[in-house]
Amino acid sequence: MFNSKNRIKRLFWLYFIILIIEGGLRRWIFPEFATNLLIIRDPIAIIILIIAFKNNLIPKNSFLGIVIVISILCFFSALFFGHGNLIVALFGLRILILHFPLIFIFGGVLDREDIIYFGKVILIISIPMVILITVQFYSPQSAFVNKGLGFSTEGGGFQGTGEYFRPPGTFSFITGVSSFFTIVGCFVLYFWLETKKINFILLIASSIALIVSIPTSISRSLFFSILISFIFFIIAKSVQKNFLRNLIQFTFFCIILFLVSTKTNSLDTQIDAFSKRFNSANETESNGKVGIIAIQEAIIGRFLYSTVNDIDESKIIFGYGIGAGTNVGSKLLTGKISFVVAEGEIARIMGECGLILGLIIVLVRIIMTYNYSLYSIHLFRLGDNLPLMLLSIGFIYTFMGGWAQPSALGFYVVIVSLWIASLK
Repeated sequence: MFNSKNRIKRLFWLYFIILIIEGGLRRWIFPEFATNLLIIRDPIAIIILIIAFKNNLIPKNSFLGIVIVISILCFFSALFFGHGNLIVALFGLRILILHFPLIFIFGGVLDREDIIYFGKVILIISIPMVILITVQFYSPQSAFVNKGLGFSTEGGGFQGTGEYFRPPGTFSFITGVSSFFTIVGCFVLYFWLETKKINFILLIASSIALIVSIPTSISRSLFFSILISFIFFIIAKSVQKNFLRNLIQFTFFCIILFLVSTKTNSLDTQIDAFSKRFNSANETESNGKVGIIAIQEAIIGRFLYSTVNDIDESKIIFGYGIGAGTNVGSKLLTGKISFVVAEGEIARIMGECGLILGLIIVLVRIIMTYNYSLYSIHLFRLGDNLPLMLLSIGFIYTFMGGWAQPSALGFYVVIVSLWIASLK
C-alpha cells in the first residue's frame, strides 16, 4: 500500500510536469504531433486508475459514483439522441471517467508535506515562466517563442489589445498561463502567512514574478483570481496577532515590490495594454455603466453570466451530446474550433448532457464546493491557513472550472486535488 501511494505521488508529479510542458511540446518540439499530444496525460490517468483500483485507493465516494454513472448515460444519450459521433462521445467521456476520478485519488494520497513542497516548486517555476511570457509579450507573433500549434503561422498568442497579444507561456493557450499564475498567487500569499516555511529570497522573487505576470498576461481572469485570494489572505491575516501593524507593513512592502517591479522591468507598456483591455472588456460586459457598478457587473459577467446563456432550446432535454462542447468535439463536428454548445462551463455541461443529466453533474459540483468550503472554514477556525487559501481558488475551479480545454482540465485536476488533500 505504501509503495502504491508513492507511485501515485510520482505519477501526480508526472501529470503536473506534462501539464506544464504540454503546450511547448505541441508548439515547439513535436508540432507534427500537436493533435495527438492533446491526450498525452490520458495514459498517465489510466495507469493511476489501475494502480488505485488494484490497491483499493479509489475512495468510496458518492460524488465519484454519481458522476461515473451519469457519464455513461450521457455517452449513450450522445449516440442515440445527440450528435451521434462515436469519437466525439468517447473524447467527452474520457474527461469524466479518466480525469475526474483523479481528484479523489490524488486528494487521498497526497499529504501536507506534498502540498507545501508543491507550493515551493511552483514558486520556483514562476520565475522563468514570467520571463518567458514577457519575451512573448514583446515579440511578434512570427517569433519562435510565439509559434502556434502544429505548423500554424498565426502564432500562439491570443488577441489582447492593440498590437499586443496575450502570451501562452509554455501552454497552448492563455488559459494555461492564467491558471498557472492563479496557483502561484495562492501559494505566494499562503507563504506570506507562513514565512518560516519558505526561503525568503524565493518568496520575494516569486512575489515580483506574480506582480509582473498580471499586466503581462493581459488576463482579467488572473487579476480577479488573485484579488479573491488576496481577500482570503486578509481574512487569514486578521486573526493573527498584531494584525493592523502587520497589515500596514505588508501593504508598504507590496508597494515597494510593485515599484521595484515596474522600474526594473519597464512595465509601463504591459500596464497600459492591460488597462486598455480591462476597460474595453468592462464596458462591454457592464452595458456602458461606470464606476463600482461597472466593475461589479464585469465580475458577474466574467464568472457567472457565461454559465447560463447560449443553450439551444431544442437541445434542452437530451443536449447536443457529450464531447460536443470540447475543442476537439467542435473541430470534428463543425470543422473548426468554436463554442458549439456554450463558452461557460456550466452551460457547456447542461448543453452537452441535457437538462436532467447535466443538472445532476452541476449539482454534484455545487455540493462538492459547498462541503469542501465549509470544512476549509472549520479547519481555519482551528488555526489551519492552508485549506482556507486553497479554498480561495478551489471553490471557483470545483464549481465552474473548465473541462473542455486540455490545459483547463489539467489545472482543474491539480487544484481540486490539492484542496481535497489539504482537508485531511
